[in-house]
Amino acid sequence: QSQPHLIRQLLLSFELQFRLGPTLQGKHVCVHTNYPAPGKHFDRHTFQALDWHNPMGREDDSDKFCTLDLQIAGSYQYYFGHGHEEKSGGGYIVVDPVLRAGSDNHHVHLDCITIQTYLSKCLGHLDDWPARLRVAKESGYNMIHFTPLQTLGKSRSCYSLADQLSLNPEFSPPGKNYTWTEVGELVQKLKKEWNMICITDVVYNHTAANSPWIKEHPECGYNLVNSPHLRSAWVLDRAIWHMTCNMADAKYAAMGLDAQVQNQGHLNAIRNVLWEQVFPKVKLWEFFQVKIENTVEEFRTLLSFSLQNTEGKQGLKIIQDPKFRRFGNKVDMDSALETFVPHSRSPQAILEACNWLWGRLEEINKEQYQQMLHHQEQAANCIVGNVVYERLADHGPKLGPVTRKDPIVTRYFTFPFEEKSLEDDLPMMDQPDKARHFLAHNGWVMGDDPLRNFAEPGSNVYIRRELICWGDSVKLRYGNKPEDCPYLWAHMQKYTEITAKHFAGVRLDNCHSTPLHVAEYMLDVARVLRPSLYVVAELFTGSEDLDNVFVTKLGITSLIREAMSAGDSHEEGRLVYRYGGEPVGAFVQPSLRPLVPSIAHAMFLDVTHDNECPIQLRSAYDSLPSSAIVSMACCCSGSTRGYDEMVPHQISVVKEERFYPKWNPEAKASSPGEVNLKTGIIAGKLALNKMHQELASKGFNQVYVDQVDEDIVAVTRHCPSTHQSVVAVCRTAFHNPKHHQYRKEVPPMFIPGKIEEVILEARIIDRQAGTYKKCEKYINGMPEYTVEINEHIQLKDSGVVKHAGVTSKGSSEFVQEIIFKCLTPGSVIAFRVSLDPKAQELVGVIRHHLIQFSPKYKPGSLLDQHTPTILETPLAEIMSKLTLGDMNMLLFRCDSEEQEDGGGCYNIPSWTSFKYGGLQGLLSVMADIRPKNDLGHPVCDNLRQGDWMIDYVSNRLVCHSGALGEVGKWLKAMFQYLKHIPRYLIPCYFDAILVGAYTTALDTTFNKMSSFVQNGSTFVKLLALGSVQMGGVGSFPALPPLSLELPDVPYRLNKDTGKKEQCCVSLAAGLPHFSSGIFRCWGRDTFIALRGLMLVTGRHLEARNIILAFAGTLRHGLIPNLLGEGICARYNCRDAVWWWLQCIQEYCTSVPEGIAILRCPVVRMYPRDDSEPQAPGTPPLCDVIHEAMTRHMQGIDFRERNAGPKIDMHMKDEGFNVVAKVHRDTGFVYGGNRFNCGTWMDKMGESDKARNKGMPATPRDGSAVEIVGLSKSAVRWLVDLHKKVLAYTHIDIDIIVSLIRHNETFFILLFSLAGKEVKVSYEEWNHKILANFEKNFYVSHDEKDPNEKHPDLVHKRGIYKDSHGASSPWCDYQLRPNFCIAMVVAPELFTVERAWKALGMAEKKLLGPLGMKTLDPDDMVYCGVYDNALDNDNYNVARGFNYHQGPEWLWPIGYFLRAKLYFAKKFGKETYEQTVYLVKSILSQHYVHLERSSWKGLPELTNENGQYCPFSCESQAWSISTVLEVLHDI
Repeated sequence: QSQPHLIRQLLLSFELQFRLGPTLQGKHVCVHTNYPAPGKHFDRHTFQALDWHNPMGREDDSDKFCTLDLQIAGSYQYYFGHGHEEKSGGGYIVVDPVLRAGSDNHHVHLDCITIQTYLSKCLGHLDDWPARLRVAKESGYNMIHFTPLQTLGKSRSCYSLADQLSLNPEFSPPGKNYTWTEVGELVQKLKKEWNMICITDVVYNHTAANSPWIKEHPECGYNLVNSPHLRSAWVLDRAIWHMTCNMADAKYAAMGLDAQVQNQGHLNAIRNVLWEQVFPKVKLWEFFQVKIENTVEEFRTLLSFSLQNTEGKQGLKIIQDPKFRRFGNKVDMDSALETFVPHSRSPQAILEACNWLWGRLEEINKEQYQQMLHHQEQAANCIVGNVVYERLADHGPKLGPVTRKDPIVTRYFTFPFEEKSLEDDLPMMDQPDKARHFLAHNGWVMGDDPLRNFAEPGSNVYIRRELICWGDSVKLRYGNKPEDCPYLWAHMQKYTEITAKHFAGVRLDNCHSTPLHVAEYMLDVARVLRPSLYVVAELFTGSEDLDNVFVTKLGITSLIREAMSAGDSHEEGRLVYRYGGEPVGAFVQPSLRPLVPSIAHAMFLDVTHDNECPIQLRSAYDSLPSSAIVSMACCCSGSTRGYDEMVPHQISVVKEERFYPKWNPEAKASSPGEVNLKTGIIAGKLALNKMHQELASKGFNQVYVDQVDEDIVAVTRHCPSTHQSVVAVCRTAFHNPKHHQYRKEVPPMFIPGKIEEVILEARIIDRQAGTYKKCEKYINGMPEYTVEINEHIQLKDSGVVKHAGVTSKGSSEFVQEIIFKCLTPGSVIAFRVSLDPKAQELVGVIRHHLIQFSPKYKPGSLLDQHTPTILETPLAEIMSKLTLGDMNMLLFRCDSEEQEDGGGCYNIPSWTSFKYGGLQGLLSVMADIRPKNDLGHPVCDNLRQGDWMIDYVSNRLVCHSGALGEVGKWLKAMFQYLKHIPRYLIPCYFDAILVGAYTTALDTTFNKMSSFVQNGSTFVKLLALGSVQMGGVGSFPALPPLSLELPDVPYRLNKDTGKKEQCCVSLAAGLPHFSSGIFRCWGRDTFIALRGLMLVTGRHLEARNIILAFAGTLRHGLIPNLLGEGICARYNCRDAVWWWLQCIQEYCTSVPEGIAILRCPVVRMYPRDDSEPQAPGTPPLCDVIHEAMTRHMQGIDFRERNAGPKIDMHMKDEGFNVVAKVHRDTGFVYGGNRFNCGTWMDKMGESDKARNKGMPATPRDGSAVEIVGLSKSAVRWLVDLHKKVLAYTHIDIDIIVSLIRHNETFFILLFSLAGKEVKVSYEEWNHKILANFEKNFYVSHDEKDPNEKHPDLVHKRGIYKDSHGASSPWCDYQLRPNFCIAMVVAPELFTVERAWKALGMAEKKLLGPLGMKTLDPDDMVYCGVYDNALDNDNYNVARGFNYHQGPEWLWPIGYFLRAKLYFAKKFGKETYEQTVYLVKSILSQHYVHLERSSWKGLPELTNENGQYCPFSCESQAWSISTVLEVLHDI
């Protein structure tokens, strides 16, 4: 979406990256921006396409980005599109300018700014300006805001300019004629010598009514010629003016209305005059009505010549008269002829049609009349409301009697002609030479849409008198582009260029009413001359989103905010917190981080120059504390000249004509024309301004606001590198203490750390210098008040603090209790606070040790004189000695894994436990807390309350030997420092230590993996972490023992027996349910996951050990489904052995010299089917492979050992019978029965209530398609091995020859069958499968296909069956995703075109957001929601019976996508590239899930349409593995 209401504000020299969100990955996305290309000038309408960078390769788009190096300040737009959409979304970025001052041209940080506003007309001659402006310098301000310096209009308002191009001649003394050159020289002098930056206003939306150029170019305003829609409003305006004249001349006395409006009766009389005299006389409704007689006559004439024969469809259309004349509206005669159709051509029928039209026009005219009555009602309300404010309200100006000088309401239009009667006025609007000079005044409309121009057609503001009018100014009419009003655009462009040439910045006056496109254009002009233009504005849109639109589109640097908007001290403190800074103790953010929207940077003023005086609304005593609260804000701060001198009234921008006093250090309090540090609160403001600038320049960017009581606000500014703080305690005085009863007792304060000094203590006091008397010549303040101030004193010398006691809050936090004795209303005290010296040292040491992770910790770091030995070694060096098995312990291990070691994951009472005992458990939670600085989170609270979590992290590692224990010791040593710093700092430094350790661990982990992972994308690395997450070593060996002859087998000492034991890494099937004990390792799961998690990641040794360990468990020609540590194994699955063989094949082909695994010795636990677990011999792996193949060819048929409830409490007796054979004709492996489930879809019914107990939901007996594919792959591989022997060309020929010598029949299956010796070659077996696969598995589009045995069961064509020869034939024809597996492992079985169409059907019917539906949604037993806890009488779903009947499993999506990629290549480059983008788009959802998951894994399954399933494993080995394999294939 387009998001102009979101502010993304950046500093110069930042690098901005655009990255693809999940919905855009895999698509052709193009990002355009109008940020200029290097060497080019900015043009708002010129966009360039950004180049994409993909530093980690092409496998996915997770790291793909395009970039902007931000070297030019301003507002820049971007948009992006994909496919056929050029603009799918976009937004704006605002790059802040860099301001400089002083002879050294030093950088002035935006938050350092302290600004003071001056009304330029009150500065006098330019020669006197330095003396008057020196007040700002001596008061500590570093920026001056001048109201416009141009020639003023007749009203003398600072913002009503007669000539935008000329300098106000009043600035030139007699005999001199100063120009902009002299102004520029003064501005430069202030910048270089006084370190002061100058900005001024620009006024774009109006000019003075007496501007000479507007008289010459009235087209620049809204007049009755170019804006005839205002004619009726002008008529009303003239009528109201004549009403004013009549009131002034007492002509309404008979109606009870005099010139003096004093009460409600007079207000009622005004309404009566309006309704009885004014509105009826001007008949405004006539401007919007139709002349009925003429219209009907025209209609009658047309009917006579062109009678319509069709009924009307669209109704009568009225055309508004473009000149807005009385009764000027017309009827669209085509619509009239279609609507009012006579039933014949007879005169009577025509007459009836005309009468019908006449009646409808009368209705329409009446509607217009009623509409105008509503407008007039509003106009009357607005007029009366205006009279109430101006003449009756206590807070209004109380203008007195109505006169021609002070009319009843301000006129809305200029009238530069001789005043006559209303009857004389009205004809003038039809005389263009006069009407062009009736120009609409400007103003503002309460509650109006600021993006709408209220003077344009469609607005009724002028007719409804809703404009709060500025009668001295004419609203300017720019049109949409310079060509619409060339003179005005050129004139204002010159005005802008003059301003930008001489001033560092501009304040956009009345910004919310300035047309956005005009302001954009003019600011672009200004930035050509001054690239680092500082832009400020005050907005009154009433909506933060609308404010932000102006900020983003115009590049506004700072929005003016005012403390006077707060009704009490609590709200004033809240504004300080809102307008800038992080919370104290905030987390360290990464250098590369998401650019999150922010609020507009604030210019926070105690009072603005066009608002009421605080002394009038609050009290004089509040001037200092409220100013101090403002000064503590982490943003720009400032004031208006007169506030510091305690001028007790508003200095009017219109009426004020006096001069500002000059600076004189020796001036007396009674001197109205001079000021110094003893005047008002100037001395206090000087100290506050210096403190504000110091806090910003030294990085005190953390803020805490404490509402001590209803009147006292304490604001803390904290520096995150030095951990110094400044605490300002301000006692406000919204009410005058002389008349308001304030609390005598001031609550004590507790300030953590050591108070180094009192920076300042000040209060407003009375003095004997006379009382205020308004001076006629100078803008003078109240001499009876001044500030008593002490600066940079020791606490013991304070006159405000009675007692400061040091208390201890635990062993690591020292707090000073402050008891006040003289914190009176109007007082301020500011403390400089450091950490306790010991804590300061410890923080410095922590920062020193963190430098190894990031140089950002260098400020504030200290060397430790007694560094523990373990910390002298960089953590990366220590971690380099860890194995990836150790990394499992360091980073992961879920609760059940931890419990095996006698522990568990860390639990926070009343909250929850972490997902892992390792670092990932903490980091997953901190990833949500850190960006939001959520210091109130239970984790942060737990850290502040005690050391339990800290000890948990290190203690679970220290108890281990080797490098893992060393890492624990390193953490423990760091935590020793951490425990003794103030508790409020512990969350941020604990996080910093963990982030450093975690990122180091990740770097080490990836460096120990394959080059594919090392050079891979973020997505690849996240998936590769699944290898560490799932691959670990528990307290008890999960794998059977390997041969002692094998090299590089890992060993450890058993902690209970002290004996040496093997400690090979095993793969957990899923977390948390299948992670420990006998349920950790499953044959099928292990070998589906092994290629991705072990081979692709380069963990070849662990892969070898797992393959050989399972080889040792071969029994009946099968490997176990549930390994059960080899002792409790169950041989009840038909597919695991084929996945095992597939992994051996992958190992041999992908691992360097991988074929050597075939001669690795295997420890056979079950050399015979009936053997007890033992280790009698160590045949090579090739023998075990041969045995598995031979047993299948012979036929496997046995009953499970211990069959019955002992091993499966749900299975029926027949289900324990296991069969797996090879069909003699087809070569297909087949087996199973309807009472067991020997493939991965292995849900056994459990519900007595639903009567599905002991019935498998998906028996998939017969030949399951994926087993046929896997067996074909294995046979083909063995055939290829044989061919390599015959060719004598393979590099591993010695290994293969040794196999031949060892077993000459390795490539021929010899066995006895029915007493006969049978000989079958792999070549023959391979050919049979190939020849019979599509005959038996493909469902042809040909309804007469001779290979189709059950045509009546076909319900989808062009697909591949899920099985062949099932006991329930319908099951063969169910559409499931399993055929995709066969496509990947044995693509030669499939005809390319058929495969592609079948994949298309799978995509259409089965593809979900994360996984594949396990059953066609069109199937009658489909149910996509898995609920294992539900036990009802529904056979198909009770107790999760639909586990594989619809829920979307993740791991098959990997095979689906790999199949798509494989066959797409067969169709050429274009199809393949389209498929790659499809794959990337699909996998982007997995990336997002993986990134956001606190488990950092991919789930086992989801419910339909990707919905979360609470019964799924949160992270599943094969889900992660198969997705990683897709990326590897790309």
